[in-house]
Amino acid sequence: MLCFLKGMAFVPFLLVTWSSAAFIISYVVAVLSGHVNPFLPYISDTGTTPPESGIFGFMINFSAFLGAATMYTRYKIVEKQNQTSYFSTPVLNLVSLVLGLVGCIGMGIVANFQELAVPVVHDGGALLAFVCGVVYTLLQSIISYKSCPQWNSLLTCHVRMAISAVSCAAVVPMIACASLISITKLEWNPKEKF
Repeated sequence: MLCFLKGMAFVPFLLVTWSSAAFIISYVVAVLSGHVNPFLPYISDTGTTPPESGIFGFMINFSAFLGAATMYTRYKIVEKQNQTSYFSTPVLNLVSLVLGLVGCIGMGIVANFQELAVPVVHDGGALLAFVCGVVYTLLQSIISYKSCPQWNSLLTCHVRMAISAVSCAAVVPMIACASLISITKLEWNPKEKF
């Protein structure tokens, strides 16, 4: 059953590398085109205006696919480990997979609906991606602790939980701040009235 998983270790590496390249390339193109301020723009700002919007959309769509492939691979690995030595209910693994895939769909929505063109859809996709992604990492951390020490070291469990804790801590202010602001254009002129 796991024969298709042989050689799949490159997928998470490719996911991180490709996603990083997507953000960096769209940022560089947006800055060189004069479409964003070079000092810490929102990620979505770097994918709003052509030509960087096409690059951003294509690369984030592929990142969503790689994320889904990574999550499915992890799901199958945990499923097989759990069959070998039962450590957790299979429902936890399945719920984690479903939430992860919903987060990937959210990434696709963010990639295909630009921030200024359809803000409600874009923001909804971002919310799906971030919240489902954080819950996915938290559930995977719990699964790691349940499978310790046979399938994971305690250090691996602690690192995964630390990443989950930081993600949880970051998503709350992100949602709060995003709900307080309304972005209707990329550049603000101080002479304009609200």
